[in-house]
Amino acid sequence: MSYYSPSIEKLIESFEKLPSIGNKTAARLAFYILDASEEETNEFIESIQNAKKNLKYCSKCYNITDTDPCPICSNTTRDQSVICVVEDVRDVVAMEKTHEFKGVYHVLHGSISPMNGVGPDDIKIKELLQRLMDGTVKEVILATNPRVEGEATAMYLSKLIKPLGIKVTRIAHGIPVGGDLEYTDEVTLSRALEGRVQL
Repeated sequence: MSYYSPSIEKLIESFEKLPSIGNKTAARLAFYILDASEEETNEFIESIQNAKKNLKYCSKCYNITDTDPCPICSNTTRDQSVICVVEDVRDVVAMEKTHEFKGVYHVLHGSISPMNGVGPDDIKIKELLQRLMDGTVKEVILATNPRVEGEATAMYLSKLIKPLGIKVTRIAHGIPVGGDLEYTDEVTLSRALEGRVQL
């Protein structure tokens, strides 16, 4: 039995469809929207509609953008000879926040995962290989996530790219800053040892 009116119940159910939103949080969000002014509510609705209508994938890197090509691909100060391959649009944001990477990106929109029915043809691998054919790319940095799927995707891409004579590198994985060795799993520790650098 529902304690809310059908309209409120439907709003709560809509919020529950969002990732990591349970029933209590969905109810809080629903009542926040109901308590907001009509102007705030309309602004919220309009921002969702505008994002859905105006955002598209960059035809070069497949990042989400308002313009095509995206601001990163069209930036002439970026090093077009180095491509950082990531799984998700949010990974581009994470890399950009470091202010360290000066090249361009390629967003795969996923990783190879046979268990989930995702093969090489289901992500943007073919598009990456097409970008590499013009001879301008000198290095591809594989920055897929350090999970089984990310590692499998990195290995698969490495085998495809190396024969093209392009340098293939993988981002280092290891112990996070502020982490304790005693709480670090064996795989992360072994990766940290493999990726050690001379001081």
